[in-house]
Amino acid sequence: MIGKINSVQQVLQPNQVQPASNAKKNTSFGEILKKSIDQVNTSQIESDKMTEALASGKNVELHDVMISSQKASITMLTAIEVRNKAIEAYQEMMRMQV
Repeated sequence: MIGKINSVQQVLQPNQVQPASNAKKNTSFGEILKKSIDQVNTSQIESDKMTEALASGKNVELHDVMISSQKASITMLTAIEVRNKAIEAYQEMMRMQV
């Protein structure tokens, strides 16, 4: 019985936090955020290029232009929602009483 209690205590000790095995250790939040913003920007630029190509009469399929436009729109809306949730979480923390 005491052996079981000791093993439970070892599991519950907060000082022995084990990092996730497949998580990158050196990736900061800022780097992840920058990478995500770059991906949104890249999709917007790709959509603009395809739209210009279609408007100038180059050999571009309309459905490819529409798919690119929708991808850019979805990535932008997702980025905006993430920003809104981050702001909402910050405002909620500022309302907390210490």
